[in-house]
Amino acid sequence: MSKSMKERTISRFYQSSFTLVLLFSVIGLLAGCGVNTTNAQAAATNTPPAAPQTTAKSGTQTPAQPSENLEQAVSTVAAAVRPAVVFIGIEQDAQNFGTPQLVGNGSGTIIDAQGHILTNNHVVENAAALQVTLPDGRTFDATVVGRDPVTDLAVIQIHGDNLPTIPLGDSDALQLGEFVVAIGNALGLNGGPSVTFGVVSAKDRTIIEENGEAISGLLQTDAAVNPGNSGGPLVNLRGELVGINTAVPGVTVEGFQPSGISFAIAVNEAKPILQDLLTQGRVIRPYLGVVPVTITPALQAQLGLSVDKGVILAGVSPGSPAAQQGLQQGDIITQADGNSITSETDLRRLIQQHKVGDTMTLTILRKSQSQPIQVTVKLTESPPPQ
Repeated sequence: MSKSMKERTISRFYQSSFTLVLLFSVIGLLAGCGVNTTNAQAAATNTPPAAPQTTAKSGTQTPAQPSENLEQAVSTVAAAVRPAVVFIGIEQDAQNFGTPQLVGNGSGTIIDAQGHILTNNHVVENAAALQVTLPDGRTFDATVVGRDPVTDLAVIQIHGDNLPTIPLGDSDALQLGEFVVAIGNALGLNGGPSVTFGVVSAKDRTIIEENGEAISGLLQTDAAVNPGNSGGPLVNLRGELVGINTAVPGVTVEGFQPSGISFAIAVNEAKPILQDLLTQGRVIRPYLGVVPVTITPALQAQLGLSVDKGVILAGVSPGSPAAQQGLQQGDIITQADGNSITSETDLRRLIQQHKVGDTMTLTILRKSQSQPIQVTVKLTESPPPQ
């Protein structure tokens, strides 16, 4: 199996303030189920575990009672959505004979009757040809509609009749501790997609991959995810797609991967990317050209920062709009277009709300300046991924 077809691994996490401080030292910084299958009706009749109730008087939450129907709910939802989870076989030309050979596999989710399949970019990026197999045994040749390496998302397409689908859900509505189900072709084993389940452990995670690229807006779960699950769906107990399974930690001990943690691209993060890939085959992004890091209390103390909220710039890309307007490594962005910036996610989402050619007004704190600086930056088109 080629490296790109294996489950992506994460070499470093930059969540702890201690690691962030080391990073800055290195770089010199001082300063009901709606599923289109015959089982959908059965899934819709199941009542998933009740969410924690909020009392109007105090605003505190009372724990939900354990559901005796949990096992049945997971089983029913899995039966409903599993027909729309496909096996993606990746073929490459053989070096000596020029004939395609199967070199890897992944998973994907059929999202509409036109046969569009949402998956990971790293599943399909090096494929000479793609073959999709449904759990009902049907096999199709697939074509790539569009890829986005930045978010590790891709859309491919097959053409067939009576294709099962999974509806898109609302990942922002997920609650910590809510049950979710992960489905995919783990290890590429015969017999169709496997099913695991767990809870939403955290939201809006950012991870750093082996190549140094960051992926943000991730869901963290404890549902087991293995090589071959890449691109497969993470669904809630209503059978709605809430995430695209994409990564597990890369630490290996004596040939085994630690369990209990995996990541999925939140579907709300994927929706605008999906729309761009369907309509134009690529994503055109406004570009600022900075590497922001969220200021935490620990980071503030370690670096002696004057503020406890905002993002500090770990880097500014040469020639970028930010560099052209004089932004520097170590600058702190506290506001953008009048909106408070408390995390790198805030900044990223505000940038994404703009179009190429728009301007943004940033409020900057700089160690050498006693007063905040107002900087207006004209956003350009993001350069293509390397």
